[in-house]
Amino acid sequence: MTSTDPWMVVGLGNPGAQYANTRHNVGHMLIDLLAHNAGVQLSSHRSGTHCADIRLGMLPGGIPGPRVIVATSDSYMNTSGGPIGRLAKFMNVDPSHLLVVHDDLDLPAGSLRLKTGGGEGGHNGLKSISQVLGTKDYNRLRIGIGRPPGRMNPADYVLARMSGSELDDLAVTIAQAADVVEDIVTTSFSEAQQRLHTRQGA
Repeated sequence: MTSTDPWMVVGLGNPGAQYANTRHNVGHMLIDLLAHNAGVQLSSHRSGTHCADIRLGMLPGGIPGPRVIVATSDSYMNTSGGPIGRLAKFMNVDPSHLLVVHDDLDLPAGSLRLKTGGGEGGHNGLKSISQVLGTKDYNRLRIGIGRPPGRMNPADYVLARMSGSELDDLAVTIAQAADVVEDIVTTSFSEAQQRLHTRQGA
């Protein structure tokens, strides 16, 4: 892949209205925002995804920014690797230009981190993608959702509906995440990672 090849940004989550405002669906929320900001709607694709081909950001001289494929899987979280792998193959996107956006229990709510490769931290969506791609060497944008209160089961926590104030706070985080994605595709992953982690004190 070269620096001019498109990025594919995939948001993890579960399909269906019952999951729409749950912590596990922060990836879907980010893709919806990126599509909305670009003035497009996600379209059904034969890979088993909903996706759109957009331009993100601006380059010097007011030139529209790089081409980015944004997508969500139509399958549930633990089998999302199949549709995402098929779309990446169809679009000829290498894992080095794949950014997977997901919720992360191990980060405080509202925090953002970028990483390439490494373990999946027990995240079933990442496990499915790694298995299908045959590699863990793809990029991730981790959106912190914090740990569940008290003895609440983590599975219940990530699928629980959030309160109005929690959704308001999350909307701010999602907007910040959209800025991070734009920074990645208009500069480079490593530069964007350094800027993000410096800002957040990582």
